[in-house]
Amino acid sequence: MVATSMCPVDRIIVPLDVSTEATALEWLDRLPTVTFWKVGLELFVGAGPQILKILKQRQKRIFLDLKFHDIPNTMAGACRSAAGYGVDLLTVHAVAGEIALKAAQTAAIEGAAAIGIQPPRVIAITLLTSLTARALAFELKVPLELTDYALQMALLAQESGLAGAVCSPQEVKQLRNSLGPEFVLVCPGVRPKWAETGDQQRSLTPAAALEAGADYLVIGRPITASPDPVAAFDRICEELG
Repeated sequence: MVATSMCPVDRIIVPLDVSTEATALEWLDRLPTVTFWKVGLELFVGAGPQILKILKQRQKRIFLDLKFHDIPNTMAGACRSAAGYGVDLLTVHAVAGEIALKAAQTAAIEGAAAIGIQPPRVIAITLLTSLTARALAFELKVPLELTDYALQMALLAQESGLAGAVCSPQEVKQLRNSLGPEFVLVCPGVRPKWAETGDQQRSLTPAAALEAGADYLVIGRPITASPDPVAAFDRICEELG
């Protein structure tokens, strides 16, 4: 688990949820105090891996959130390539299964070792935070309670050798108690009381999420959709400090 003495700014991951390199660079310039950025599918598909090189040049930490989910061989190849970018966190879907998760972990280590860099921490998506208990039961036909399902996916990730998992803040306390202090827990869907929830269905405030056991908080629209993003980011850091 991340040391509680870590500065709040280093525990907040801000998503670059834009589609072009130019727009991403505008955000990097606008929020220079952000140390940890998330690159997801929209930006990676729109701008390519060049944005990762730019983030590295600016000495930023990178959460590469591409949520790989495929057969084991394909996931391994993707993770091996992704590890070469020098990212800090890399996501895969736990539902891909044990063989695929182990292959992804091994390949990430191999990919980084091939060029002499630290491997990324591979973390598993338990359940997308946009999904509700009703959707899990009636749309996906999963016969488990939402919290139990998230725990099972996180346990599968841990047993497969992964470093951590992505979960909603509402599941983080149970996962922390079950998985121990070293398992990294990243929480999207975090919303300050003064921000709109949006499409995040299982949310908590930043302070409550950290108190429950989260290591990192992914906070996007409360910052990027604010009339004053710098003030919004600073306000969140102050509330956590």
